[in-house]
Amino acid sequence: MNRSLALLLCTGLLTSGLCAAGLAQSSSNAPRLQVSPNHRWLQYSDGKPFFYLGDTAWHLFPNLTREQVDLYLSNRAAKSFTVIQACVLNDVDQADAYGDKPLLDRDPNKPNEAYFRHADYIVNKAEQLGLFIGMLPTWGNNWTRHNAKPPYVFNAQNARSYGRFLGSRYRNKPIIWILGGDEGIRTDEERAIIESLAAGLREGDGGTHLITYHPRGPGRSSDYFASAPWLDFNMYQSSHGAHDHDNGLFAEHDYALQPAKPTLDGEPRYETLMVGFYYPDASKYDRFDEYDVRQAAYWSILAGACGHTYGNNNIWQMWEPGRKPEISPNLAWYQSLDHPGAFQMGLMRRLFESRPFQKLAPDKDLVVNGTTNGGAKIRSSRAADGSFAFIYSPRGESFTVDKTRLKAARLKEIWFDPRYGASYHFHTTTNEGYQTYAPPTSGRGQDWLLILEDEAAGFQAPNAYRFPNETKLGSAR
Repeated sequence: MNRSLALLLCTGLLTSGLCAAGLAQSSSNAPRLQVSPNHRWLQYSDGKPFFYLGDTAWHLFPNLTREQVDLYLSNRAAKSFTVIQACVLNDVDQADAYGDKPLLDRDPNKPNEAYFRHADYIVNKAEQLGLFIGMLPTWGNNWTRHNAKPPYVFNAQNARSYGRFLGSRYRNKPIIWILGGDEGIRTDEERAIIESLAAGLREGDGGTHLITYHPRGPGRSSDYFASAPWLDFNMYQSSHGAHDHDNGLFAEHDYALQPAKPTLDGEPRYETLMVGFYYPDASKYDRFDEYDVRQAAYWSILAGACGHTYGNNNIWQMWEPGRKPEISPNLAWYQSLDHPGAFQMGLMRRLFESRPFQKLAPDKDLVVNGTTNGGAKIRSSRAADGSFAFIYSPRGESFTVDKTRLKAARLKEIWFDPRYGASYHFHTTTNEGYQTYAPPTSGRGQDWLLILEDEAAGFQAPNAYRFPNETKLGSAR
């Protein structure tokens, strides 16, 4: 390992207070997740709300050594991510960092124990750090019949046995199953493979883990499996085609479906990725930045999503010099860990968890005058009991609110800055009539979120809220 990576490793472990800690023994009492009673959010089995904040690390399992795994996962835990989305089986012919391929003879009935011992290390490390692995059993190219030639890796029979193997192996681990792997369903044969894989997972883990489906983008799992009993929550991929692409439209679509299920964006625009990279005239200089990341996150959640997934183009592929690039990376993965968008996702989680966010539901009647399309589109969400509301202005443009939709004798008005996580309580008033609000600054990158809340509720300022494992500067964890 080179000196710069060694330094980053030490720094990352110090940041999360793990320098002196060895890998903890894995527990058979890993936390369990379930769908909330109103079918809009996720929660722990004890009823505590779970905020899904994912990071895309598709190539984590085959590409990183154990030292690198420690660096990456510790960094993500310190930034308050809760889910790491990673594919345990990418290319069946690709060996991991220790020279072991995932399958013997390319056969899903013959998983390679050496490869999965390394996968175990990753899952156990995530558990130690309080992270869930959003595990893709396989990437889509291994089961799709679209633009693929035989011999195919998966069929309905071996998909079920492979699912049973994974489900049994990780039955007692903090796992969320994510099927699909950037593919849609085009034929009955493909549907049968996915259905068999889901059945095998359920047989193996006894139904202890949630299952969703990661579609090809732009796309929605609900287009294929909205009513499937094994699909616990929906996932959409809003993809990477353009600035200001309103991924909230995907959330709105899924929110209106029956049966009601939680939904979220499992692959929005990635920080540092070329905008519309799949178009012939895409410019390598026009790349998504932290503002694109924030806009997609707030748009999606305020439109009804149960969380969000962040992505960085250099990290999902775990690229570093000497490794074959996939989609135009421009920095090594370990140099990209602290890009601003990743920090700002943690600030967003801090905001939502500072209030009983599980009460929120999209409210189009709250804002009665404001931008309704384009990059400045205003989105709002209000607690079911009227105790608070969030209103997001992506360009800092003004909007008018019907304050009577809040239930409070006295209403606190607070500006939240998504860039730095600071909040500014600027006024307290009645909840009568209409009020127009002009954010402190405006323009691209000058997004603001207005918090309206019942003064009597006694909510803390979002920047004063602390995560359970967070301590004051200088104290030990």
